[in-house]
Amino acid sequence: MILEKYSIGVGDRFGQQGAAQLRALQQAEQRGIKIVPVWNKSYREHTTIGTEPSDTRRAVDDAVKECGWRDSYYVDADHISLKTVDLFLDSSDFFTLDVADYIGKTADEKEVDSFVKSMSKFTASFPIPGVQTTTKVTEEDLYAIGCKYLLAVKEAGSVYRHIAKKKGASNFVTEVSTDEANEPQTPAQLFFILAAIAQQGIPIQTIAPKFTGRFLKGIDYVGAVEQFAAEFEEDLLVIAHAIKTFELPKNLKLSVHSGSDKFTLYPLIHRAITKHNAGLHLKTAGTTWLEELVGLALFGGEGQAIAQAIYTQAYERIDELCKPYESVIDIDRARLPDPRTVSGWSSGEYVTALRNDQSKPGYNPHFRQLLHVGYKVAAEMGSRYLAMLKKSREVVAEGVTENLFLRHIVPVFIGS
Repeated sequence: MILEKYSIGVGDRFGQQGAAQLRALQQAEQRGIKIVPVWNKSYREHTTIGTEPSDTRRAVDDAVKECGWRDSYYVDADHISLKTVDLFLDSSDFFTLDVADYIGKTADEKEVDSFVKSMSKFTASFPIPGVQTTTKVTEEDLYAIGCKYLLAVKEAGSVYRHIAKKKGASNFVTEVSTDEANEPQTPAQLFFILAAIAQQGIPIQTIAPKFTGRFLKGIDYVGAVEQFAAEFEEDLLVIAHAIKTFELPKNLKLSVHSGSDKFTLYPLIHRAITKHNAGLHLKTAGTTWLEELVGLALFGGEGQAIAQAIYTQAYERIDELCKPYESVIDIDRARLPDPRTVSGWSSGEYVTALRNDQSKPGYNPHFRQLLHVGYKVAAEMGSRYLAMLKKSREVVAEGVTENLFLRHIVPVFIGS
């Protein structure tokens, strides 16, 4: 199973927007750009909402049939480990191996020494064409990299072999994620992480490194934009060099996690992948859930009342809802509107506050982030929420398609 050049993570937490998402990709195909969808949903999200991986597979297959989608599509077991992977084996054909918990935990010293020895030839000469920050490494550097990342890569190898034993090695796509590490990986670290992955025999097709800056849920990038641009381009060059050096899959590409709404970065990403003819996997999962709320508010009446009620409950349960996401959100509670105020808002005021359009004075990124992590409230509404989604389907779907195509696909994959 070979992942195509361009792919996009289109998580759909409540399994209702698959057709609307596919219509955005069909619009891209009409513009000459082929992008395949990857529906990603994590164990945490399934647990919070009360769904099973089989529910995602069923919703995806139904959407594909409804839209007459003829290209490839995938269902991602997002951020899984050995503890959770078995639940996804039957339903998924894309596995994001999350090894962040093992980064910084040292492997057996003999194994680290063996890794250093196997990589020692790079201490004499380590140029990567176009990469300015990776020119030389010492054995001490290699030892430090081995101590920090080798155990994490070994864990990825264990998870990969477990999946391969159950599904067959050629029947799924493998991604390795290090984006939840505490610090960004340098080009040298990424190169030797890929070396260790090759040694583990993992046929990795995408890798999600941690970049400089903050990739917060549902809002724009926070950080030094030009520094990100330099890192992103260097990572493309590192991957191209590692493919040749370690005989990794030729379609190996970068994956950008928490990629929703990073509007500042999209032109830079487009410029880099175009310049180097490189592939890309962009994950945009949470955007769809927020567009459901936008659509409900626009629908008015009971839909708007539900959207307002979700905010009220999220505000009252802020500590509970934010705790699992505390490393990827930055909410200033003093800037959250009082729920009584929100209950009196018009449909337009709610949408302006929620939709990520920084040109609008009423846009509130703190309001948006809280609702981003507040999907548990909607899940607890059960049939009330789902019934209203179906009732307002046309309005919601229009927003989902437009947001995915115009605000994400066009600037990243097509270019403004």
